[in-house]
Parts: sequence; C-alpha cells; structure tokens
Amino acid sequence: MAGWTAYCPEGPPAENRPIIRDVKMSMKRRLTRREFLLATATAGTALGAGILTWNRWRRPQLEADTFVAAVSNYDADLASVMLSGLRELGVSREEIAGKRILLKPNLVEPHAGRGHINTHPLVVRGAVEAFLHMGASSVIAAEGAGHYTDTLLVLEQSGLRDVLLEDRIPFVDLNQQQGYSVVNAGRYSRLGTLTFPVCLRQVDWIVSLAKMKTHHWAGVTLSMKNLFGVMPGIYYGWPKNVLHHAGIEKSILDINATLRPHFAIVDGIVGMEGDGPIMGDPVPSGVLVMGRNLPAVDATSARLMGVNPHRIKYLHTAADWLGPIDRNRIHQRGENIDTLRTNYALLDFVPAQRGIGEG
Repeated sequence: MAGWTAYCPEGPPAENRPIIRDVKMSMKRRLTRREFLLATATAGTALGAGILTWNRWRRPQLEADTFVAAVSNYDADLASVMLSGLRELGVSREEIAGKRILLKPNLVEPHAGRGHINTHPLVVRGAVEAFLHMGASSVIAAEGAGHYTDTLLVLEQSGLRDVLLEDRIPFVDLNQQQGYSVVNAGRYSRLGTLTFPVCLRQVDWIVSLAKMKTHHWAGVTLSMKNLFGVMPGIYYGWPKNVLHHAGIEKSILDINATLRPHFAIVDGIVGMEGDGPIMGDPVPSGVLVMGRNLPAVDATSARLMGVNPHRIKYLHTAADWLGPIDRNRIHQRGENIDTLRTNYALLDFVPAQRGIGEG
C-alpha cells in the first residue's frame, strides 16, 4: 500500500454508504456523549476499511518480464543459462558490477539423496558464477532452515556445503543472526514489525533461489514463500511458528512487501508434486524460471506446474500490489510455457491444493 493515499474522490464504496447513512440518521435525534462517540468511531472504522478496499481495487495494472529456460538436467551449463536470462530481462553488467549479492536457496530438511526437497547445489553454483561473471563484488549464500535448528546439518546433507567450500563462497546461518526490526509494510498479518537478520542490511541484492514444489498449506511454494527462510529462528522459532500462527499466506505477503527482494530464480529442473514441501514425489520438469518481480515469476512457475495462480490465495492477493499475475501482463522471455508445462499431481484431501489446477 506504500504510495497510496487515503483519498476517495468518488465517495465511499456503495457497501459502506448504508452504514454512514444510519450513523447520520441516528445523529438527528439527541445523542448522549457516549452514543455520539460510539457512532463516530463506528463510521470512521467502516469508512477507513472502505477506503482501504477501494484503493486496492484501484491499483494500477502492473507489468513484468519473466524468463523461462528449458534445462534437461543439472549437468547443463547453468551459469550460461542464467546469464542469458539476466540479459533477456534487461539486467546489465553495469547494474551488477560492484554489488554484494545474497543468494537465498530453499533448504528445508536434511534428507541426503532426496534432491527434490532442496534447491539443487548446482543451481546455486550456477547463480554464483553468473553474478560473479557480471562483476559482482561478492556473493554469499544464506538460509535459515525451517524445520531444523541445525542449519549446517541441512547444508551438509543437501550437498550444498561441498559446492560452497569448493567455490569458496561464504554461507550465513540466518537462524542464528542478530536481527533488526522494521515496520511491517504489508499489514496483512497481526505482526506490527518484522525482524530480519542483520546481514540483509549488508548486501545490495537479495535473490530468492527457490524450489518448484507443491505445498500442504499454501498450495505451491516458490520464490515468495521461500523468503520464510530469511526470518531468524531465534526470533520466530521452528518451523517459523510465529509466522504460521500469524497466517502463512498473510506472512508471505508481509515479508515480501517489507523486504522487497530484487530477483528470483526457481529451480524446476526437478520439482516436487503431491504432499510438498517435504513428503511429495520428484517430478522432472526441465525448467528454470527467472525474473525481477517475484509474483510474476511465481505466477509463471505455477502455470508451468499446471496450477492457476489466481487460485493461490497469496498470489491472488499480491496481484497488482506486489506484481502482476495475469498472463497478458507478464511478458514472457525464453521458452513457451505451454510447451514446457508439466501438470503436477495435486491432492484432493489437501484443502490448499483442491481446485487449484488450470484444468
């Protein structure tokens, strides 16, 4: 809602006019001071809610670019693929030169040999090489694993530890970092402030390196949901219980609205279908999805999964506030998404997945 003013030149929405009319009629008779204050407060609350709804309805129609690449396996030259995507998306060497880049992979649980749970280590390596090739002054990987207090165990069993050691790329455990608090810019949950790890203040670009997966509670988990992992466990618990209690969809929106990440890369070379984000089955999808705008990237990724993004609650709410999700306002670069679409298995007994397919 940043940048929107509480102004409604056409008057309040129709659904609030009866409330205001009733308040005015009640004021024609002689009111006690308590009745007057109560009526005024009721009208003000209703009108405020109406203005909020009205202004959201009048949001501008945003547009964004996404890039989709066909990648058959993790042995491909992923750095070159990502460099092509960055160029197609208008990211120049001048824009990246001298920047400090933080890559946030999706590391959930320490399951050795189950690569469809976590962002693949070679996708992280490809991103490291791509940003360094474009002149970044430094690249670090950072994560706060959601289900385990021992992030380093997850790092090791995912295979990412060996890749980072070989490439001499630092890793930061976000769960254990001291935090700084800022006002919650999203204001969808009851959380008045959000606490982020201090290292986020020490970088120039935050890149969400997500995994393409279905999700038991959110329908799908992609680049926006991946940012749950930046919230320090020492403040938010495991598995980020404070955010779950505040509402998963609401917290997704609040984190993205407040943090405003700079870029997203979704690893869909092998994704997860069914009872994700942990218990699902691997599904070879053969895609990487990239973009500056996370809702647009996630909407494109959802379509590649055979999911209607408008049926994903947090994506539908993010539309034209955090970014576009309508297909005709996402300018597709790279491959045709209809050609690469793989319909992920969705579970009818999981409410968040029921009825979200494109059909």
